[in-house]
Amino acid sequence: MYYNVLKAKDIIDLGDEKFKREVLMENNESCLSVIALKKHEIIDTHTSVCDAAVYILEGEIELHFDAEKFKVDKGEILLFKKDIQHKVLALKDSKFFLIKI
Repeated sequence: MYYNVLKAKDIIDLGDEKFKREVLMENNESCLSVIALKKHEIIDTHTSVCDAAVYILEGEIELHFDAEKFKVDKGEILLFKKDIQHKVLALKDSKFFLIKI
């Protein structure tokens, strides 16, 4: 078995990059990732093949689904179903967990 204790705030560091993703665990389509985005950066429109949750570790992001958008702040979580097109906008320098199940 594999055990590891991680400090969430230290998992990923952007440095000079605008976007970074670190996959912590994956099994088929399910995964746990940490994503970091610089302020005003966008993850373009895409569709998830799994239901997903986004938990904000630092900063603030906006998730856009069709005509709706949701602002998600540090300590908040947003859940959404698979097969729904969405995009992500960083309102501040941000780090978040992406959990796909």
